[in-house]
Amino acid sequence: MDILVARTANELSTAFERLSASTAIGCDTETSGLGARTAKLFSIQFSDGEFNVLVPISEGVLPGPLDDLLADDAMLKIFHNARFDLDFLNENGCTVRNIFDTMIAEKVLTRGANQSSSLAETLYRHFAVDLDKSQRTKFHRKWNGVWTDELVEYALSDVVHLPALMREQKAWLERLGLTSEFHTQMANLLVKTANG
Repeated sequence: MDILVARTANELSTAFERLSASTAIGCDTETSGLGARTAKLFSIQFSDGEFNVLVPISEGVLPGPLDDLLADDAMLKIFHNARFDLDFLNENGCTVRNIFDTMIAEKVLTRGANQSSSLAETLYRHFAVDLDKSQRTKFHRKWNGVWTDELVEYALSDVVHLPALMREQKAWLERLGLTSEFHTQMANLLVKTANG
């Protein structure tokens, strides 16, 4: 995995240059809890499927030019459970446009099949990828905010698969004639997010 923990202006600029060459990037956050108004945003992660970037907000680093990628109408941002991440990003002053939510896509694809739409279950179903979520317990209010190699790898393990997952889901949505249903659900998400 090609990993950059972007802490300096030069590293953020490098991340921007490499990621801006993509038409779609996976995005994710790590937080101290579930509520954007009461919990802390610890990091923002980005991936084009090959190049993976973590911005360590917990260390006082701001996304800088990567904010422009989030707001770019021309680039698709792929989230799993976008509402959660968007709440935190919006609360922290980031504007996000042009969104694909792989959790909503999976719910549309599996409706009535009584299957989980969690990222771990979804990735296993599509790619037989087994995500280890054990590191998640380290992110809490009393965490010291220092990013170890293990925590960086954990945080990026979610986002690295999102571009491939989106391509797979788009193909299935089209095959099954569910693309317009997906777009309806995405429009509902964006209305809910805009209304808080």
